[in-house]
Amino acid sequence: MGYLYKSVFGLGLAAVAFAAHTAAAQTPPGVLVVGQIAEPKSLDPAAVTAVNDFRILMNVYDGLVRYKDGTLEVEPALAESWTISEDGTEYVFELRSGVSFHDGTPFNAEAVEFNFDRMLDEAHPSHETGPFPLAFFFSAVEDVEAVDGDTVKFKLNAPYAPFLSNLAYPTGLIVSPDAVRSSGKEFGRNPVGTGPFKFAEWQSNAKVVVARNDEYWDGAPSLEAVVFRPITDANTRVAEMLSGGIDVMVEIPPDSVASFDGNGFTLLEQAGPHLWFLILNAKEGPFADKRVRQAINYAIDKKTLVENILQGTAEVASSPTPPAFSWAHNEALQPYPYDPEKAMALLKEAGHEGAELVFYVTEGGSGMLDPVPMGTAIQADLAKIGLSVKIETYEWNTFLGKVNPGLEGKADMAQMAWMTNDPDTLPYLALRTGAWPDEGGFNSGYYSNPKVDELLEAARSATDQAERAKLYRQMQEIVYDDAPWAFIANWKQNAATSEQVSGFKLQPSFFLLLKEVTKG
Repeated sequence: MGYLYKSVFGLGLAAVAFAAHTAAAQTPPGVLVVGQIAEPKSLDPAAVTAVNDFRILMNVYDGLVRYKDGTLEVEPALAESWTISEDGTEYVFELRSGVSFHDGTPFNAEAVEFNFDRMLDEAHPSHETGPFPLAFFFSAVEDVEAVDGDTVKFKLNAPYAPFLSNLAYPTGLIVSPDAVRSSGKEFGRNPVGTGPFKFAEWQSNAKVVVARNDEYWDGAPSLEAVVFRPITDANTRVAEMLSGGIDVMVEIPPDSVASFDGNGFTLLEQAGPHLWFLILNAKEGPFADKRVRQAINYAIDKKTLVENILQGTAEVASSPTPPAFSWAHNEALQPYPYDPEKAMALLKEAGHEGAELVFYVTEGGSGMLDPVPMGTAIQADLAKIGLSVKIETYEWNTFLGKVNPGLEGKADMAQMAWMTNDPDTLPYLALRTGAWPDEGGFNSGYYSNPKVDELLEAARSATDQAERAKLYRQMQEIVYDDAPWAFIANWKQNAATSEQVSGFKLQPSFFLLLKEVTKG
């Protein structure tokens, strides 16, 4: 497939490479070039956690269900319909017939069973192709059964409200069993799905190329191909967009947004469930004391960060549940006010005046906004209350490799951003005691509160949304007071396209869905 792509599109790709060095250059017609914020970690949807990677994956794979355009509501995809038992523990999906994976093998109920057994069953022969860091999404799944070729049944151990939404998330995307068996641990470099584009080529730190799937069950895309280019430096990404080297740019730096408002470009903005925060190491060091964690929240001038560095592209955050989840967000909680005197009083009371802290900062990554200037400003705010903060800066995937396994013995605090699909996702995966890193979760700061655990477990099994909302609001009140994180900002995502591009939209899911995009 890589060789075929080069032979058909070779001239076009040469133009793409040339465009980086030529003012007002044009990328090839029919080939969309997307400027990504980082190199993908993998193209195995079960093995990754970053929206940067998801933006590629959603064009190569399908799930049983998907988010309806412009919403977080679920609609049919590879499953044409489904029924749910009265007790909420059994889901039966009727699958779309006649669909094939890109390698020509059939999509059927056995393929679905393989995908979930691979993630969830440690004895499965392909489980070793993991790890599967978001398998937590399906922890309620007790059994998956291929009833017949076009029918698959999921048995849950309890009612689980986010189940359908999680199936629409990239972790629920369906991969080719034959390709996994063939490629093993290298499947992430040789992805095979059923989506509108087929994988063609991956040149490390240069580009990922996907080509049109003419046999796509939901109609072939207009684009011949999409080239995803990792451009980690934001200023370089801006320069490439202005010079014509890329057609689409995601996550525009705040001080460059005005450059793409007109002038031959289309600027897009879309609110979504995003949170930018600091993970605080609650297991050891100064942040093991709640008073010090609260002091950090008072010490950071979040309004100035949002207005000056982010230039109004975000709002100050108040809790672990973004306002985009309006039905579950606790509006009674106001952001911690900027109060350095109160912060210093709390530090003195806790006996941690003049503490020295190690702070992990990333050069850039999914939803990380402007992380280096943000980190520097936070460092300066903490210096004002007498804290000495040493910043260690890392490339995105290296950063995740340090933060996700936990901060113990390494750092006191770390930047982080999450873009989620359900109010359950972020707190369940990153605030629950059972989500400590050694348990396979993302609670890298080792926060633990049994009442929070209890509320989260109850909320995910409640089938009534009003009851779920009540439980989430109670959880937010406790987490707000415990302050395991410094709550900084909720972002409005943005992107820019060249005037040759039509049909491009931003989604509240933060995914890029490129099937309907055209390019002159």
